[in-house]
Amino acid sequence: MSVLSRLASTACALVALTGLARADALTDAVIDQHILPTYARLATETAEFATLTESDCAPTSEAVRTAWGEAFDAWVAASHLRFGPSEADNRAFAIAFWPDSRSKTPKALRGLLLDSDPVVDTPEDFATASVAVRGFYALEYLFYDQAYADLTSPDYACAVVKAVAQDLSRNSAAILTDWQEDYADKLRHPDDRYRSDEEAHQELFKALTTGLEILADMRLGRPLGTFDTPRPNRAEARRSGRSLRHVQIQLDSLRHLAHLLSEGDQDLSQHLTQLFDKADRHAANLADDPSFAGVSDPQKRFLLETLQQDVREIKDIAALDLGPTLGVEAGFNALDGD
Repeated sequence: MSVLSRLASTACALVALTGLARADALTDAVIDQHILPTYARLATETAEFATLTESDCAPTSEAVRTAWGEAFDAWVAASHLRFGPSEADNRAFAIAFWPDSRSKTPKALRGLLLDSDPVVDTPEDFATASVAVRGFYALEYLFYDQAYADLTSPDYACAVVKAVAQDLSRNSAAILTDWQEDYADKLRHPDDRYRSDEEAHQELFKALTTGLEILADMRLGRPLGTFDTPRPNRAEARRSGRSLRHVQIQLDSLRHLAHLLSEGDQDLSQHLTQLFDKADRHAANLADDPSFAGVSDPQKRFLLETLQQDVREIKDIAALDLGPTLGVEAGFNALDGD
C-alpha cells in the first residue's frame, strides 16, 4: 500500500471514529439532558402530590388541585417518550388514559363512585383496576365535573384521590428507576434491544415525531374536527381549562428534544428554532380560549388551524432534514403500536 493510500485509510478511520463519538454523544445528551430530567421531574411532582393527599384529599381542595396540575404538567412534558419503561405494565395508560374515544373513563368512574368499590383500599388492588379510573384524567372528572360531585360520600371520594395519587407516584417512580438502572444503558450501548447507534437514534427521533403527531392530530386535531362539525368537547383536559396549556408544554419539551437531536447541524437547529418560535407565537394568540371552546367560531378556528399547520411543518422538516442528518427514517411511531 502506498503512503498516500495509508494516509487516506487512516483519515477515513478517524472520520468514522469521530462520527461514532458524535453519535454516542448525541444519545448521551438526550438521555442525560432530556429523558432522565423529564422523568425525574414527573417522579418528584407525583410524589409530592401523593404526599399532600395523605393530609388533604378533598376533590374541592385548591391545594390538591394545584398539586395535581403541577404533576400533570410534568406528565405532558414526558408524554412523547412512549417507549421502554413507560410502556411496561401499561404504565403510560395508567398515568394518562387519553384519548378516551369510547368515553370509558366517565363510565368506569361513575360505577366506581356509585359502588364505593373497595379496590381503592390498597395500592396492590388499585393497580389491578381499569386504567380508565386511574391517572390524571379520572381525577379531572372528579375535580372539575359537577356531575361526579355527589355520587359518593366525601370519605370515599377522598379515598379515590389518595389511591390515584399513590398510583401515579408508584408508576412514575418505576419508570424513572427502570431508566436509571437499566434502560439508559441499553440505549447508550447497543446490543440486543438496540443493535446499533442508528437504531438508538431512530428511537429518539421517533419520540420527536410521535410527539409532533400527538400535538397536530390529537391535542389540536380532535377539537378541530371538521369545518362543518367541530368537536370542542373532544379537547383534552377542557374541564380544567388546560387544553392550550398542554399544547404549550409539549411544544416546549419537543423543542428541547429537537435542539439536542439537531445540535450537530447549526443551520438546521436554527431553522427548527424559528419554526418552534412561530408555533409559540401562534399558541399565545389563543390565550383567551384555553379550552378551545371557541373552535366553532371561524376566527378562533383559523388560529387553531394555523397552529396545527405550524406543528405539521416542524414534523415535515424533521422528516426531510433531521432524519437524514441522523441517518434514520421517520418509520412507524409509538401510536402505531410498533
